[in-house]
Amino acid sequence: MKKYIKIPIFFLSLLPILIIFNQIIFNQLGPEPVKEITHVTGQWTLRFIIITLAMTPLQRITKLNFWISYRRMFGLFVFFYASTHMMTYVGIDYRFDWSSIGDDIIKKKFIFVGFLAWLLLVPLALTSSKRMIRFLRDKWKQLHKLIYLISLLGIIHFLWLVKIVTAEPLIYLIIIIILLMLRVRIK
Repeated sequence: MKKYIKIPIFFLSLLPILIIFNQIIFNQLGPEPVKEITHVTGQWTLRFIIITLAMTPLQRITKLNFWISYRRMFGLFVFFYASTHMMTYVGIDYRFDWSSIGDDIIKKKFIFVGFLAWLLLVPLALTSSKRMIRFLRDKWKQLHKLIYLISLLGIIHFLWLVKIVTAEPLIYLIIIIILLMLRVRIK
């Protein structure tokens, strides 16, 4: 049963990138297409972080274990959209001008925080296979707790980017804080 549900969830998770490709093909990204792609992929990164973080609380609340079986896939979509977000900046916006990118990382704190969040995602993506889970054992759980820090760095990245606090990053912040609080076990 889980496999039959995983396939549609996988394709639904690809829908945002397919919409972006459609908008590129039909020139529907507006006057600043690179900015639009960067914004949308960043939004979907945060949304998939929220979805990933929601799996454990949903499992606890509903007492249904099937939620956990989707967590890895959603986590890999976090990495996919974060990488697309970063590659839009690095490859399309800056055309791999490493000197300018390095200057941005050093001088613009929102880019530094975003880059740090992406770097922390890399080991999570590399160790997401069942084989790595078995190999790392308890260390795997410790390593994957980085998603908590990554979620906060993602929100800080967004807040510092917009400069003027708007509703959108605050909504993401509130949801992430609630999800992180739900993970704390009160004894």
